[in-house]
Amino acid sequence: MRTIPSTMPSNPLAQRLRVLGPAQKLAEAERFIRQFHEENALPDGDCERRLREVRACLARTGHYDHTPDELAFGARIAWRNHGRCIGRLFWKSLVVVDRRNVTDPAEIAACCAEHLVAARGDGRIRSTITVFAPARGSELPAHIESRQLTQYAGYLEFDGSILGDPANIEATRSAIALGWRAPAERSAFDLLPLQICDAHGRRHLFELPEGTAQEIPIVHPTLPGLAALGLRWYAVPAVSSMTLTIGGIEYPCAPFNGFYMASEIASRNFIDATRYDLLAPAAAALGIAARGPLWKDRVVTELNEAVLHSFARAGVMILDHHAASEQFMEFFAKERSAGREPNGDWSWIVPPQASSACPVYHLPMQDRHLVPNYYGSVATDGARLGAEQAAAEPAHGASGDISRCPFARGLGLLARSMSKSLRHPVSLNAL
Repeated sequence: MRTIPSTMPSNPLAQRLRVLGPAQKLAEAERFIRQFHEENALPDGDCERRLREVRACLARTGHYDHTPDELAFGARIAWRNHGRCIGRLFWKSLVVVDRRNVTDPAEIAACCAEHLVAARGDGRIRSTITVFAPARGSELPAHIESRQLTQYAGYLEFDGSILGDPANIEATRSAIALGWRAPAERSAFDLLPLQICDAHGRRHLFELPEGTAQEIPIVHPTLPGLAALGLRWYAVPAVSSMTLTIGGIEYPCAPFNGFYMASEIASRNFIDATRYDLLAPAAAALGIAARGPLWKDRVVTELNEAVLHSFARAGVMILDHHAASEQFMEFFAKERSAGREPNGDWSWIVPPQASSACPVYHLPMQDRHLVPNYYGSVATDGARLGAEQAAAEPAHGASGDISRCPFARGLGLLARSMSKSLRHPVSLNAL
């Protein structure tokens, strides 16, 4: 392991996080505490006692700590609220691992390795989140800079060509600068080490122990030519660069995983021009002539078939896009039957393959950016979080009631008017 101090003029993490004023933080905290007690059918007296504790902590230090039960509930509700995830039917079963006491980068890396192994299990992947220390005012905790716990290197060659995943060119450069030695024989699927930034802004690299990340060779059940491309992909999509926000508290180090939908790998990671761009090579390997208006459709369909077949052969859970779409419809119906209007960002929920054949294509959706939630950066998807809630649901309470304050009431409306919905060009992979 090699460590190099960060030379950034300002902390990149600080630029990503939501910054809430005292009134906003109090409003989100009160809303969350009330929601926790209401949905868990806890006594009103307990709720009021907890609210007094939280208000006192916020008034004294600007921060409060979630109980383990509040943390687990908040992480699950954040998943339920996240409008860009199609796989939320199982939000109640999210495994929440509380590691808020772990701050050393090496220990964080070890916990991430444990996360990957435990989530994979015997192939029946369990949706899991490991939550590390939150931000406390201007004190920023150690956090993971890698987009995912597992990701492939992208090498920019001297002739301008790219070997590997173009999405990770900068991550690969950074790893090499920190002392990572790429394999002597570089390939398109070299696993990158995990990059962690400590609380002092110093970057650290950690190679995941062998066997931590299960990789699956991609072969076609009836077209053997595809094997010549040497494609493979990892079993567990664990996103590690997003922030979990619960009740006004930001957790910037909270890696989480779900399981893959095949089209994320086959239709996006392998096919997108900004990723592996394998449409033409895959067509040749599969024996599909690149002519006529539908040859691309056939290639993508056969790649989806190959990914589904390969994961099944390895005994690893994966969904096709039709099954995922049906599950989202079930989630949508259950939420409405519970009296909640589900969030959905249509451009993210609708699968990239056979879209109009999936029922979600015809489903009107609205993302109201509820909190708790997950976000990548305040400059993009974090900008609107909580704004519509604040405008539509004034906070309750007596002395702590901010609904009587015109400034506090206007905060949500201001954030709403100044932000705009942005669409991300690449998949984050399923939560």
